[in-house]
Amino acid sequence: MHSTTETEDAFDPYADRLREECGVFGIFGHPDAAALTALGLHALQHRGQEAAGIVSFDGARFQSERRLGLVGDAFSEASVIEKLQGSQAIGHVRYSTTGETILRNVQPLFAELHGGGFAVAHNGNLTNGLTLRRNLVRDGAIYQSTSDTEVLLHLVARSRQPRFIERFVEAIRQIEGAYAFVGLTNKKLIGARDPLGIRPLVLGELDGCPILTSETCALDIIGAKFVREVENGEVVVISESGIESRKPFPPMRERPCIFEYIYFARPDSIVKGRSIYERRKAMGAQLALEAPAHADVIVPVPDSGVPAALGFAQASGIPFELGIIRNHYVGRTFIEPTQKVRELGVKLKHSANRSVVEGKSIVLVDDSIVRGTTSLKIVKMMREAGAKEIHFRISAPPINHPDYYGIDTPDREKLLAATHSLDEMRQFVGADSLAFLSVDGLYRAMGHERRDGVCPQYADHCFTGDYPTSLTDASGTIARRTISPTREAG
Repeated sequence: MHSTTETEDAFDPYADRLREECGVFGIFGHPDAAALTALGLHALQHRGQEAAGIVSFDGARFQSERRLGLVGDAFSEASVIEKLQGSQAIGHVRYSTTGETILRNVQPLFAELHGGGFAVAHNGNLTNGLTLRRNLVRDGAIYQSTSDTEVLLHLVARSRQPRFIERFVEAIRQIEGAYAFVGLTNKKLIGARDPLGIRPLVLGELDGCPILTSETCALDIIGAKFVREVENGEVVVISESGIESRKPFPPMRERPCIFEYIYFARPDSIVKGRSIYERRKAMGAQLALEAPAHADVIVPVPDSGVPAALGFAQASGIPFELGIIRNHYVGRTFIEPTQKVRELGVKLKHSANRSVVEGKSIVLVDDSIVRGTTSLKIVKMMREAGAKEIHFRISAPPINHPDYYGIDTPDREKLLAATHSLDEMRQFVGADSLAFLSVDGLYRAMGHERRDGVCPQYADHCFTGDYPTSLTDASGTIARRTISPTREAG
């Protein structure tokens, strides 16, 4: 797990937010494969802003362009796309949950294996990646990156299965955790989703050419058609012969990460036939029922708090206003030179709209509190803008447990909700009142009901501590807890 230090909190206005995982995109058989991949990555930029890469295949050789920074900076020049010849390509946008942000960790990763080249892009996190890596290195493997994704390359390379797809399946049978892989060989585009479907992957089509990607918004940007979601535990093999589906794992009930609905997916994406935007509005409406407040105006913390704030406003009848304006042009590498300027860090990203909040009681709506440092600064900013009362409402339950599946959360002792009571949290952020959406309320907003405090429809471990897979690396042991199909289906 990548975690951020307290020192970084002082320097980085983004440090106290949940970091997006990664985004993947792949297309097979289209003459503009690289250009379409770059456009797809643009749509997935919210899932990772540290680096981007594309690998293509032109029928004879693989080409790779991997850059630090945003997609627009890396692939805006025609000369870069022209280097990526071929009718099949895969791409990746990255936020580093494992491995440093250096060029050798930027995906897709590529290796020349027996039988040809193989490139792979990964969204998620392997919970036994470190254990597998140690064992592979002990047996003589030479690593080129510190990313857990490279484990897959080594496992495929060491397999003795006769066909590549059989080697790939043998490799993923050895890994634990959450993953959506998109791989490229000289003949195939391959997609794979973990047995519980924690990380998302969808299948689309453009001009008869299959596409694999993290979200439907990446299909929309290029005018592609959504075909279906890749099922949990499914391996999709795309070649000139068509699309083949394999199911190498025992059947299990799908448990996608609930944070895709709360925070990670783009609001215009559709997941399991549900509008992300509408789900977030429903969370806000449910929050208004559970934790009403007497106030003059509802103010979202932009951008992720906007849909929930709209739902809260509609359910409560209190007017919605943009009391905070977000600056969308803040770079992540900004370094404030002095303590006095560091304290202004949050204003790099957010500014108060004084005319909306001055002299008024406001309901401030956000999607989460992690460490609480950013929430504290935003509440302080509203006070300085003249807000009379500030009622803070969070459209998700308290985050009590760290994530090990590709979301960058700090260690448990640095999670505010894990170390403070509700009133202590309220005092810390400086609000007049503070309330979170309940876990039951979250599921009601999703259209489900929990039975006996359990709801197996989603991976909600950050709230409940119910981790759906083994945590081999985190526990420091290779003894794994067997995932029972019966248990998961219950």
